[in-house]
Amino acid sequence: MDGIGINIIIAYAVGLILLYLLGWVLLVPIKIVWRLLYNGIIGGIILIILNFIGGYFGLHIPLNPISALIVGFLGVPGIILLLLLQHLL
Repeated sequence: MDGIGINIIIAYAVGLILLYLLGWVLLVPIKIVWRLLYNGIIGGIILIILNFIGGYFGLHIPLNPISALIVGFLGVPGIILLLLLQHLL
């Protein structure tokens, strides 16, 4: 048979599929880390602004590891959650 055999074509196809899967497995955690980093930065900035401006109105969220983790994971909804928890408790 002249040219490329069916076994070589199947091997290339399987190799491309495995390469795609490997790239996807490595890329998804990086996206999650970037999203958490982005939420944490935006949440931290808003938390600092809220503590600075909210001090005049009696709104203050203490900066501790628990509040930092909540804001880091949830971002702006985490700040709203902390304000609601502070108001309820």
